[in-house]
Amino acid sequence: MAQIPISALAQVADYFKVLSELSRLQVLCALKDGAKNVTEIIEETGLGQANVSKHLKILTQAGILKRQPQGVSVYYQITDPMIFDLCELVCQSLEIQLQEQSQALKVLDGLRQV
Repeated sequence: MAQIPISALAQVADYFKVLSELSRLQVLCALKDGAKNVTEIIEETGLGQANVSKHLKILTQAGILKRQPQGVSVYYQITDPMIFDLCELVCQSLEIQLQEQSQALKVLDGLRQV
């Protein structure tokens, strides 16, 4: 990472900032299987209309989503499905950390019972 220019790192940081919001991750998960309109996203996530609209705007401005008007509706879809590979990597890393913590707690619990 030392070879990456600071301006590029700033863009990476901005990208991760966009992904650091729970509601935005919920919206992305709702769109994993394909394009949906706002109503469908609301139904799938349980989020309010204003909240969904705000997050759709942020995700679209970041280039993570694209919007496609169709009649009176606008459909949103993921621009790069590789975003789910990134999420999977993070989930795998967290799973390993949790397993290690669980094992450490078992060891401590065993010491306490001695």
